[in-house]
Amino acid sequence: MNPFQEFVQGETRRQLLGRGVNAVGWAALASLFDAGKSARAAAGPAEGGKIPEALTHFAPKAKKVIYLHMVGGPSQMDLYDYKPVMNDFYDKDLPDSVRNGQRLTGMTSGQKRFPIAPSMYKFAQHGQSGMWVSELLPQTAKLVDDMCFIRSMHTEAINHEPAITLMQTGNMVTGRPCLGSWVSYGLGALNQNLPTFVVMVARPTNTEQIQAISARLWSSGYLPGEHAGCSFRSGGDPILYINNPPGVSTDVRRRTLDGLRALNEMNYQAVGDPETRTRIEQYELAFRMQASVPELTEIVNEPESTYELYGEEARKPGSFAHSALMARRMVERDVRFVQIYLNNWDHHGNIAARLPSQCKDIDQPCYGLIQDLKARGLFDETLVIWGGEFGRTIYSQGGLSRENYGRDHHPRCFTMWMAGGGSKPGAIYGETDDFCYNIVKDPVHIRDFHATILHLLGFDHNRFTYRYQGLDQKLTGVEPARVIKELMA
Repeated sequence: MNPFQEFVQGETRRQLLGRGVNAVGWAALASLFDAGKSARAAAGPAEGGKIPEALTHFAPKAKKVIYLHMVGGPSQMDLYDYKPVMNDFYDKDLPDSVRNGQRLTGMTSGQKRFPIAPSMYKFAQHGQSGMWVSELLPQTAKLVDDMCFIRSMHTEAINHEPAITLMQTGNMVTGRPCLGSWVSYGLGALNQNLPTFVVMVARPTNTEQIQAISARLWSSGYLPGEHAGCSFRSGGDPILYINNPPGVSTDVRRRTLDGLRALNEMNYQAVGDPETRTRIEQYELAFRMQASVPELTEIVNEPESTYELYGEEARKPGSFAHSALMARRMVERDVRFVQIYLNNWDHHGNIAARLPSQCKDIDQPCYGLIQDLKARGLFDETLVIWGGEFGRTIYSQGGLSRENYGRDHHPRCFTMWMAGGGSKPGAIYGETDDFCYNIVKDPVHIRDFHATILHLLGFDHNRFTYRYQGLDQKLTGVEPARVIKELMA
């Protein structure tokens, strides 16, 4: 029997009806929207080399995103949430009225007491906004009037796996599309020669406690596979198999891909599997990237002023500084979404050595990135996001001294910031109590944060959906979420 016929005969009734419903659905969409948008909604390929139109609900303030995720959970009270009152509580137990029955992680649940550890670092106010910033971030502090701080982020997740998954995909259960995939799906590509969504995993200088992360965080989930993140490596070829094998010329590669395309087109016409269409388009993108990626990653022609901005570490592939520079080069070449992960922020101990190292990794590069985007006219259209998956506790994990301590996971409050892309410059939103343990004003849940980001990108989060398993799925899930207008310019 013909393999295609055998495949079709094995199709379930649900699959058959599903394919039929899709056909009717796309026909209905075509009657409601212009042909370009209906093609984009169907997640089909760009015809004739054209870029598909976006499906925004209103004019976006941001067209591109650079998301800097600090894996492990930065200590908010040592960086951005100044709590001088805690100096009077040194080594005193956290009051039960403050903790209020909050569940603990396995790392501190066995502790007999929870001694308060005030930050050992000095703080100062900066800019017209008067934002308090730690001495560990002297360069970032210069830009507070360009940044929008949220000091009242909160989440239900208290462990890394569900917390980072929730922050990236809107759900603690794995398998959902991440934010970058949603943006790729909704806004489409800005160029034909580079991926729409790129991921880089930077190497920290200190590697005492690295959290496990994997490609599930940049998966497209139930969205078409073309919207998954494309991982750029820090060593060797930026992308695996980007170069032809020895003895294979460009002409031979082109003829090979033409043959594969013909076979895949036959499969697609017979079966209609959308993943086959994705495979066709990805092969073609990979071929075009063989010319565009080497030019993108070649930084030797960057002027010395670039390294004065980002720091000398930007010359080292895989460093956070190098990744930040690459992010600028990517958005400059119309990559839509760039995700950078930096590990080792899980500071259960030895904050005295580890936190300064982490801050040194990011301080100059974050400053350089924002200044560089501004100088190149990219800042207003590029949303830069910085933050982790949760915060840290005011009480110490393990031993405590004035010179050193550790902090456990804390989901009830933590700090993130945004800059550019329509976010409100110089804004400071949300307040926590004196113990930096509970929110006392203007809480922001991760759902609210996602809704606000989507709004800046031109989407109503309640209407920006994808039909899957009979439901209109969305990034913000089924629970209420609100757009925080105070975070927008």
